[in-house]
Amino acid sequence: MRRGTRYGALLGPLLAGGAPPDLVERAARGLGLPERGRYAVVVLGAPVPEAAVAEGPDGDGARWWWCGAGDVDVAVVLLGAEGPAGAVARLGEHGAGPGGMSPVVGSPAELGTARRLAGTALLTCAPGSREVVRLDERLPTALLVSGPELSARLLAEVFGPLLALVPAERAVLVGTLEAWLECGGSVGRASVRLRCHRNTVFNRLRRLERLTARSLSRPRELVDLVLALDVLRLWSAVP
Repeated sequence: MRRGTRYGALLGPLLAGGAPPDLVERAARGLGLPERGRYAVVVLGAPVPEAAVAEGPDGDGARWWWCGAGDVDVAVVLLGAEGPAGAVARLGEHGAGPGGMSPVVGSPAELGTARRLAGTALLTCAPGSREVVRLDERLPTALLVSGPELSARLLAEVFGPLLALVPAERAVLVGTLEAWLECGGSVGRASVRLRCHRNTVFNRLRRLERLTARSLSRPRELVDLVLALDVLRLWSAVP
């Protein structure tokens, strides 16, 4: 792992994006970044644990360069044999997070774009979460956080009557929907998870459908509900 003022000064132009090719080449050479490789950028929303900043490559050959960027810590990763999954697993082992990881890019010149996308991935982490997420696994949610005004409108349009309920009543319906989705749309399995009768789950879902004027059996309307649920999860408090 490499960290410090020197590396921050070299990484800065690469992570900002838009640097002229000669500056990119000099910075990459100073850092020891190959001209071509499998790179990703990680943005952490909390200080990186010291245990995650160590000298030498990971067991799979991944190499990391850390620097501070305002209120966040940022790393450029030259991925090893285990790819992005291995890098995310390593961060999790050291308690790093919340964090977002960019898609894989092929050269130092693309690190500015990767930095921006990693920042978007970080925004998809729920409040209080310690997870490190990959943008490629959060694309629908990333679209939502990229357009906060539209996200607020979606939440109001789909969940408006639901949000008008008292918090405890709303939490029961939202929790039932979450359990039903996590159980692959199975009322039976959701009832086991929620420790209630399957008819109770069924009745809660039917009430949610009435409140939202959307059916769980219609794919396009189900998409509305899932996206609105993602917005609700991301907000620390319901407006």
